[in-house]
Amino acid sequence: MTSLRRCTRTACTRPAVATLTYVYADSTAVLGPLATYAEPHCYDLCAEHAERLTAPRGWEVVRLSPEAAEPGPSDDDLLALADAVREAARPRPTGDRPLDEARSRTVEVGRRGHLRVLRDRG
Repeated sequence: MTSLRRCTRTACTRPAVATLTYVYADSTAVLGPLATYAEPHCYDLCAEHAERLTAPRGWEVVRLSPEAAEPGPSDDDLLALADAVREAARPRPTGDRPLDEARSRTVEVGRRGHLRVLRDRG
């Protein structure tokens, strides 16, 4: 997915890949991955301007992400998703239906919003 936001440096038309935020109380410039939304007191920078960033004398620059690559799903995320799909597709034994038995023994007596009052038929 490419960014629709552009670098905030004057006359730069490259796409933004990082966000710069100043923490004035700590005299720190924080450069991190591109923020989800454009914030009024943050600056979106292209890869070239993010790499060449310097801070005023006496200030510290904190770089949260060494490379400006877009984060994607990790291998663990993909494996967990595949396992969940396999588990959902696995057929269930026909003799194992405790929830269906419990539903057949109860009857709905009343309802309030999303809550239901159930009574045992027995």
